Amino acid sequence: MKLNTLLKPVAAALLLSASLAQAEVAYVSNEKDDSLSLIDLSTLEVIKTIDVGQRPRGIIFSKDYSKLYICASDSDTVQVMDTSTHKIIATLPSGEDPEQFALHPNDRHLYIANEDDALVTVVDTESHAVLAQIDVGVEPEGMAVSPDGSVAVNTSETTNMVHWIDTTSHELIDNTLVDQRPRHVEFNKSGTQLWASSEIGGTVSVIDTTTRKITKKLRFEVKGVHPDKIQPVGIQLTKDGKYAFVALGPSNHVAVVNAQTLEIEDYILVGRRVWHMAFNSDESLLLTTNGISGDVSVIDAKAHKPIKTIKVGRYPWGVVVKP
Repeated sequence: MKLNTLLKPVAAALLLSASLAQAEVAYVSNEKDDSLSLIDLSTLEVIKTIDVGQRPRGIIFSKDYSKLYICASDSDTVQVMDTSTHKIIATLPSGEDPEQFALHPNDRHLYIANEDDALVTVVDTESHAVLAQIDVGVEPEGMAVSPDGSVAVNTSETTNMVHWIDTTSHELIDNTLVDQRPRHVEFNKSGTQLWASSEIGGTVSVIDTTTRKITKKLRFEVKGVHPDKIQPVGIQLTKDGKYAFVALGPSNHVAVVNAQTLEIEDYILVGRRVWHMAFNSDESLLLTTNGISGDVSVIDAKAHKPIKTIKVGRYPWGVVVKP
């Protein structure tokens, strides 16, 4: 066998390693393939597929991007992946059916929504100890922690509420009634607002975090799309506070909202059943997971135009980007 033939696999591995080290990489959880797809954002191509636990949904990085936390919902655990080796290095006691979670600004405490148990489980990612289990509404899903770390917020799909949790006492301190089937919550950068999507209600509630009252409900109208198909789920807010992007589920569109005037400015056509989204580091690109079409749409976030569709696994659900 020739030397150059022997060296080809080594060269390919080195090339992949260099690509992963240098380029921004999007990690996509494929709910029905039990896998992650890795997309190189310099080439907009899938460069790796990794097997993980059963029914991966929510995914989130540690602050230094050295670890990826994965809600393996049907495995009833949160897996911890080393992002340098892509090996699972630990599992956390997440409670049953973890779906979404949020990492406290201390980079240590993970707040996990347990959909089947009507609980939020708080886990210490270093000691792997369960710090608390907090009773919330029926079918908890969305999770967020305020920028100052003082409050965690959860949505319950069947109870139609946003639940406010004190992160020091781990006690439920308030509830805000929203429209039917709330799915996702997102704080703005200053922590003055919380945005909550209601899938069946077809609205996004913008909530004042001081009063915990709704200040505005956003309703969406997409030309040629029946209102029943306009089902808000994922929300992404720009760091400068100017825009919010809202994934509108089976309408196959993303809404562009002026976050200062709270007016809807545009709609972007993407793949089928758009679910969740993530920006790259400079927010020039917005990636959407499109569950039914099994792909990721890449949007020019400044021009509000889709620029590429990337095929991934079956039913892509979550997406995060590693710089």
